[in-house]
Amino acid sequence: MDTRYVWDLQEIDGTQVAVVGGKGAHLGALSRIDGVRVPAGFCVTTDAFRRALAGAPSLDGLLDRLSRLDPDDREATRTLSAEVRRAVEALAVPDDVAEAVTGALARFGEHDAYAVRSSATAEDLPTASFAGQQDSYLNVVGPAEVLRHVGRCWASLFTERAVTYRRRNGIDHRTVRMAVVVQRMAFPDAAGVLFTADPVTGDRRVATVDAGLGLGEALVSGLVNPDVFTVRDDEVVAETIAVKRHALQPLPGGGTREVEVDAERRERPALTRGQVLRLVRLGRRIEAHFGRPQDVEWCLVDDDFRIVQSRPITTLFPVPEAGDRDNHVYVSVGHQQMMTDAMKTLGHSMWRLTAMVPMHEAGGRLFVDVTRRLASPASRTALLDVVGKGDPLIRDALETVLDRDDFPLPLPDAAPAAPAGPGTPAPAPIEADPAIVTALVERSRTSVAALERDIRTKTGPELFDFLLEAFEEHKRVLSDPLSFRALMAGMEATWWLNDKLEEWLGEKNAADALTLSAPGNVTSEMGLALLDVADAIRPHPEVVAFLERVGDGDFLDGLPKLPGGAGARDAVEAYLDRYGMRCVGEIDITRPRWRERPAALLPAILDNVRNFGPGAAERRFEQGRRTALEKERDVLARLRDLPDGERKAAETKRMIDRVRTFAGYREYPKYGIVSRYAVYKRALLEEAARLVRAGVLSEAEDVFHLTFQEFREAVRTRRVDEGLIRRREEAYRAHRALTPPRVLTSDGEALNGSYRRDDAPAGALVGLAVSAGTVEGRARVVLDMEEADLEAGDILVTAYTDPSWSPVFVGITGLVTEVGGLMTHGAVIAREYGLPAVVGVDGATRLIRDGQRIRVHGTDGYVEILS
Repeated sequence: MDTRYVWDLQEIDGTQVAVVGGKGAHLGALSRIDGVRVPAGFCVTTDAFRRALAGAPSLDGLLDRLSRLDPDDREATRTLSAEVRRAVEALAVPDDVAEAVTGALARFGEHDAYAVRSSATAEDLPTASFAGQQDSYLNVVGPAEVLRHVGRCWASLFTERAVTYRRRNGIDHRTVRMAVVVQRMAFPDAAGVLFTADPVTGDRRVATVDAGLGLGEALVSGLVNPDVFTVRDDEVVAETIAVKRHALQPLPGGGTREVEVDAERRERPALTRGQVLRLVRLGRRIEAHFGRPQDVEWCLVDDDFRIVQSRPITTLFPVPEAGDRDNHVYVSVGHQQMMTDAMKTLGHSMWRLTAMVPMHEAGGRLFVDVTRRLASPASRTALLDVVGKGDPLIRDALETVLDRDDFPLPLPDAAPAAPAGPGTPAPAPIEADPAIVTALVERSRTSVAALERDIRTKTGPELFDFLLEAFEEHKRVLSDPLSFRALMAGMEATWWLNDKLEEWLGEKNAADALTLSAPGNVTSEMGLALLDVADAIRPHPEVVAFLERVGDGDFLDGLPKLPGGAGARDAVEAYLDRYGMRCVGEIDITRPRWRERPAALLPAILDNVRNFGPGAAERRFEQGRRTALEKERDVLARLRDLPDGERKAAETKRMIDRVRTFAGYREYPKYGIVSRYAVYKRALLEEAARLVRAGVLSEAEDVFHLTFQEFREAVRTRRVDEGLIRRREEAYRAHRALTPPRVLTSDGEALNGSYRRDDAPAGALVGLAVSAGTVEGRARVVLDMEEADLEAGDILVTAYTDPSWSPVFVGITGLVTEVGGLMTHGAVIAREYGLPAVVGVDGATRLIRDGQRIRVHGTDGYVEILS
């Protein structure tokens, strides 16, 4: 026997994926677990696959073409993958490989029945399971048939579904190899799947068992409905028993057939409760061995469970590390910061170092542990009140956890209160004084200027020591008590106006009109300033034509060569001087800033050139200011006509003055943060470039996959773990595919809350009303700001908007997002621009199709799809 081509399962452990593929490695590891029975068999190795493909050199060209395909081009993928598959299927199994396989069959029983199953090297991985992407064949009898099906498994590496899956997971077709598992067939009484964590909720304490009669392929293919058992803490807590009309059974000479189930068995469970609990205990043993929740395929043969596959459940959101076994409740930072994408390692490391509260990383996202605040009745009320005002779905998710008897929270600490953050009581209000805002802005600018001055001379380990001190200054500026009071003054005045004017005048969200064109909002000014950039470009046709064709290149150097181009370049440069530190997902320091990649602004600039005339920024701001003033007069006049009207009008006037004084400042602390981040990043990238020149790193951006402390150590030692960087890259790719929940428990349960409303029309998409008014128009579903192509009257539908989206707000008439709250950036800017907006609409980018006509009810918080 040539062991390069065939390995027995008993020879294999979990480290040999490159030789036997993911399924083979897992089966080898499973066979070594005490008490776990795996049907005997062997693996035809990836060496055999390579040996076979060596006979078809034309495949290299086909694979090159395949790797260049757009994964969304289904027709081209289907055609080319079929061509590759036919070429592989046409290959003869080489004589030495065939000899190794038939030798193994002789040892195991050459006339017995076997399952022949694909086992790719990119399969059953912690980050990509590839479940169902390659083929398996059951009840294969005889050496000739086994060899034929080995070839079919090799070819199944190139099914359309497998090719598309690899491309979407960033896996190169040419790096993947196929092994084949050949196992004795199990002829089960029942079979199915065990999930050692709830695949829907993510709860790690809950296991689910799907069971059916006969071969498990009937369940996988959807031929029959399974019995479903839910087990929590070694108790069956729910079960659904299906009517079993059909089952899949093996044929004596090979293959399978569908048979009718005897009438007396149709309504009986496929497993007894005792068998279900025994299976789940076995699954827990397998889970403990692999160190993560598993998707386990099993067969029941004569009351004995055989495990035929186990793979990680890759769709579960990871749980933050707690360091204890207590129950914990975590709230998503990304849903508050309007950036729910995965962050690279340096990104979440830096945010944690500069944040005001401790944060925990999981799945490339950050979470705040609110357990202690929920445990104390006093702080719980404050926490729920604050998060409810910002995002009612987070409040609902937290209340869902609190209502449960099976998730007790630890007793509250007697320790001092946590730092300022969600749930912190509001400070005493301050009166409307514009000088307060002016002083706060000047403090921030002075601090950033000092940082820029002092960091210039710092390099090597000294830079990292300096940055740790700078992070303390960063937090000192953020924690300025006066800044916090100014922020709360604007928000509290908004809430007061909305509550009181609805109570006194029956008017919803009245503050929305009263805050139009509030002075000093650096984010809304950013959007208007890009209209001024368009004014500098619009009169020059050659400049416009150049920008339309320049693509993603560096266009600034080319502008002065064109008539009017010098002025256009000056306008863009002035914009970048003020706002170039911003970008989409700006809380992740690794994201490219506009100053680093100015072409990111081109779609918005060209939209402004096309959709607006000269002077639009000034006209728009002035129109908003006049509308707000007229609204103020109207509200105060109507209040004076009420009983005790003079007092009500006076109180309302004081709150209007307060909200217009402080509402704009709501956006400034974030501007200060990203201004500092731009300075940090420049210095860190210069340090990374030194490591590249010294041969320590392959490229500067490799440091994005290191923590701040790991980066510091690499600079000190002039050494870096290249393997760690590659593993972090792979993890980041996997994290990007995960959807973070608003609330996460230490059991792994992901909760997103619900609105629990019945006041919207049937079929409407419900969300949170954040900017009043109703608008109807064409939906433009945009997931990347750089791909926005907006026309006048469009309604923007997107996942989330952080401040970087403000430039596109000037060209739309309404806003719908999947994430957001009353005081998040998109809501604030929508109100300042007078755009009806509904946020927190679950699945909006999936349920609303690009180009559909929709109506946004920004006052009542729902969206109607009209066509």
